[in-house]
Amino acid sequence: MTTAAQPTQQQYAVGSLVHARGREWVVLPDSTPDLLVLRPLGGADDDIAGVLPGLERVVPATFAPPTPSDLGDQQAAGLLRTALRIGFRSGAGPFRSLASVSVDPRPYQLVPLLMALRQDTVRLLIADDVGIGKTVEAGLVAAELLAQGDARGLVVLCSPALAEQWRAELHSKFGVDARLVLPSTIGRLLRETPYGHSVFRPEGAYVVSTDFIKSPRHREDFLNNCPDLVIVDEAHSCVAETAIGASARTSQQRYSLLRALADRPDRHLLLVTATPHSGKEEPFRRLLGLLDERLATVSLDTEAGRRLLAEFFVQRRRADIREDFGDGAHFPSSRDTAECPYTLHHDYKKLLDEVLAYARETVRAADGALQQRQRWWSTLALLRTLSSSPAAAVQSLNTRAGVEEAASPEEADRTGERTVSDPADSEGAESADAVPGTRLPAAAETAEGPGPDDASGTTEGDEEKARLITMAEAARRLEGPTRDTKLKKLIATVTDLLDEGYRPIVFCRYIATADYIAKHLAKTLNKKGAEHPVAVASVTGELSPDQRVARIAELTGADEDGNPPAERRVLVATDCLSEGVNLQESFDAVVHYDLAWNPTRHEQREGRVDRFGQRTDVVKALTLYGADNPVDGIVLNVLLRKHERIRRVTGISVPVPQESESAMQAVFEGLILRGEKPAYEQEGLFPQEEAAAAEQLEIAWQSSAEREKRNRSRYAQHRIRKDEVAAEVAEIRAALGTGEEVRDFTRRALAALRGMPAPTKQGGFTVHTDALPRGLRDAISAALGPRHPRPIVFHDAPSAPRGEAALTRTDPVVTATARFVLDAALDDADKVPQEQRPARRCGVVRTKAVARPTTLLLVRHRFQLNLPTRKGGTVERLAEDARVVAFQGSATAPEWLPEDEALALLDARAAGNTDPKFAVRHIEEILAALHTVLMPALRLRSAELGKRLEDSHHRVRTASQARRQGLKVLPQGDPDVLGVYHYRPVASIIQGADA
Repeated sequence: MTTAAQPTQQQYAVGSLVHARGREWVVLPDSTPDLLVLRPLGGADDDIAGVLPGLERVVPATFAPPTPSDLGDQQAAGLLRTALRIGFRSGAGPFRSLASVSVDPRPYQLVPLLMALRQDTVRLLIADDVGIGKTVEAGLVAAELLAQGDARGLVVLCSPALAEQWRAELHSKFGVDARLVLPSTIGRLLRETPYGHSVFRPEGAYVVSTDFIKSPRHREDFLNNCPDLVIVDEAHSCVAETAIGASARTSQQRYSLLRALADRPDRHLLLVTATPHSGKEEPFRRLLGLLDERLATVSLDTEAGRRLLAEFFVQRRRADIREDFGDGAHFPSSRDTAECPYTLHHDYKKLLDEVLAYARETVRAADGALQQRQRWWSTLALLRTLSSSPAAAVQSLNTRAGVEEAASPEEADRTGERTVSDPADSEGAESADAVPGTRLPAAAETAEGPGPDDASGTTEGDEEKARLITMAEAARRLEGPTRDTKLKKLIATVTDLLDEGYRPIVFCRYIATADYIAKHLAKTLNKKGAEHPVAVASVTGELSPDQRVARIAELTGADEDGNPPAERRVLVATDCLSEGVNLQESFDAVVHYDLAWNPTRHEQREGRVDRFGQRTDVVKALTLYGADNPVDGIVLNVLLRKHERIRRVTGISVPVPQESESAMQAVFEGLILRGEKPAYEQEGLFPQEEAAAAEQLEIAWQSSAEREKRNRSRYAQHRIRKDEVAAEVAEIRAALGTGEEVRDFTRRALAALRGMPAPTKQGGFTVHTDALPRGLRDAISAALGPRHPRPIVFHDAPSAPRGEAALTRTDPVVTATARFVLDAALDDADKVPQEQRPARRCGVVRTKAVARPTTLLLVRHRFQLNLPTRKGGTVERLAEDARVVAFQGSATAPEWLPEDEALALLDARAAGNTDPKFAVRHIEEILAALHTVLMPALRLRSAELGKRLEDSHHRVRTASQARRQGLKVLPQGDPDVLGVYHYRPVASIIQGADA
């Protein structure tokens, strides 16, 4: 290190070049005369360093021109240009973050971002349908706030089951490296943190378990050090209306945490949920109140109230955004749904009738209101588990009822609704797949036989014990496809789906059912003589979030030897996977083995495969039900079919209203207490009392749907001019490298580096890594993992399965390839083997594409952006842009061509050979005029480009009604000439070889 101090300390502008520590650097914002914040020229943000000019020698620098002898072929210019642009992470356009995100946002996904640009402190509730990209929308807002300097750090609050997925999404799509803060990681994080300091830093990025951080032990430290940008996933679970018990405490602690975060007026808050309204008004208002306190009480029936809500709330249904997927994007065109009925085996039907009779007798014989409600819920649990599977029924008969501890009828109802039903405002399905118990104190201590303290039991108690034992034994005898026709129907259904090329997920209500059918599916589908093996796995709430991820990876990823996963595969899961988890890359069909008692749960299940990124054009959703099972009939008619009919008629999918609970109660009471078996295959044939309740439910449901339909246009934010902004985004993307350019570059570069690309049926290609240069091979292994599948599969899509690559500019494999190509081209030619340098900085090409000698220059511009902030000032940012310019004639008297003609030269094909000595002489002549003639024209181009970029910033901020005062785009220093490529017409016989 040089320690001699300089006599004076020069002020360097943002974007200027300096020489220090033996290399060239770019001066970044936040530099001062005493401390320069520098990034290596051509380097990444990871290489940023601080340099003290008072202690180290720092001098102004200029970018070295090309070496005339560094000649390449006709591909050299295009490869170098694309490699340069792929490496940009600080775009000069109005959306600063687009240079560092891998997603190519659809126009509708820009709407929340435009809403955010309008607000001083960003407060948004993003409530789009399941599967259309809420994570991407929230990520775009976060990335832009961070890129513009309006936010210093980021934290995502989510379920622990979704934490790893959020971390991976932030890293792969938005370039944000977040730390996981979970019970399993906090010990390590604390050990890595200096004593007396917090795990959290305001400028850090974190993905945090909401339930972990809400505890008193960690809450205050988190609130005191929380970053200024917070994303809350599945935000509806933080405001659920629960009166008492453990769930109530959990919900109240979650809400208290969010309320404390929202109370800081300058904190940005993004709430994300597909179900903001559970059908109950109070939780919805509490959610809105986190955005703006006025929303907690304002009347949403007034124009003023709806207008206020529209400032903070965006909600689009699939029909609203379908047009944005008309260009071959990976989004299913339709969802093929069907009901699959089966008839109960006579032994199964006999047991179900016996359970109904038992339920009727025990509820009627209850002593008092509390015991009646306890018995009601315990028998309803038995009915539901028996409708699910024999295994679930057996376990229920051997498990104490959750309502046993209730102290009042109301508490019994709340506990029963939570453990037996599927309430819309429950804290989620993640821990709700345990089998609810049937046994009460008056019943048997165990259905296997009397307990040690039961010798003095009454005759009545002994009779009930014997009855429960008999029912448990009868249920156990029903196991297997012979008597369990539901299981038999599932096996046939799954077989048909597999034969059609689908990869299904089978959703169950209970852990016992999932394990039961997974065992039988694996046995039956892989029986001796089966032509094609089928991989089957079960994922339930018994597994920790990390174990769930690992189980799915075992089923869908390559094995330890790098062999690809089984094409024929089935995932059996409980509703612990029905929310938030992305499964669209590996599965494309859903089978509802158990009917959910809430239509929203069906939507969530199907949303795991029917979502953005799904490559199958038509996904399937099949619903199994017992044609002679009255429990299934009630759920189908009162809830599921009505929900589907309203959705088809109005185009709106709305949560089931609060009246659903009373309607379901009424119909089940008719079935259990009075023995009425409704003709559920024909709607409207319920007895009068139950019919009235069902009718009131449908009226309330229809009214809610009509109200939502009226408000849809406002909350879909159709007034925002997304198409105008989408045009700006397209221009920015073109400046950074189009998808076609990235695909062509990756294939050509890897072919030149001996990767032997081979096309795939899906439109991508595969590449072998064995012959690639070691540096690139190591970078690819670091990106995909040492056990990644070989050859590497490149997908012509915005995303790729684990261990594979997507042909996007920010995919780590594509980025590594571009970095290698660019570094090899800029290094001294004698330091890198020639076969490892597919791009060169010079070239002379004989081509039929020109009639006169024409020269193409690859130029890198740097700009200082002065961007208005929400606090009224401006912030400085550095931006880079790569352009090609071309002129005809000699370098001393250039005739400049339009930009489109310059770009066309990149596709010029060689039509003749050029003598190397002749080529070097021509490049030398051009470089001799670089500073005297060409550079003044390039400076003028920089100024023109800066003005165009500034106008683009103004247009976007006008469309989003964001502030514009102080906005400037200023060129910084002379542009860098990275490449000089000379094109000459094909020589004629008269002209001679050296014409």
